[in-house]
Amino acid sequence: MGLFDFLFNKKRYEGGIVDLKERYRVDEKSAYDGVPTVYYDILKHDSEEKVGTIDLRLTVEGDMYYYGHIGYNIQRSHRGHHYAYYACKVLFDIAKDEFGMKELIITCSPENIASYKTLKKLGGELIELKKVPKGHPLYTLGETSKYIFRYKISL
Repeated sequence: MGLFDFLFNKKRYEGGIVDLKERYRVDEKSAYDGVPTVYYDILKHDSEEKVGTIDLRLTVEGDMYYYGHIGYNIQRSHRGHHYAYYACKVLFDIAKDEFGMKELIITCSPENIASYKTLKKLGGELIELKKVPKGHPLYTLGETSKYIFRYKISL
């Protein structure tokens, strides 16, 4: 793969409502937190209109448990269309097919009602409401607890 291919022909994963287009990958040596992660743009299906971003963390060991495997952000002007839900469904297939993952952890803060509804709609198991330790970076941002959901994605 040449530089042109790397820069302009990123992998695109199609869904029915949204597609995910890979932006870049960070290995554990390059990541500031030591967690290998793949970053994607969320695009309206069959277009280049970006509605948000989503990332897949390939591990949730230790303090990463509070972040979970998946983080997403939908642009304010595109909220209310369930794009996070559809993007997660596409990412579940990527996690299973490309990375061999069998389950995922996704978290949200209790105040984030939209994310909570998305995580419930995805059909995961609510494991717990967990207090974030005072020394954790999320705690310093005001996130004192997290709902922790588990999703079985194996065949």
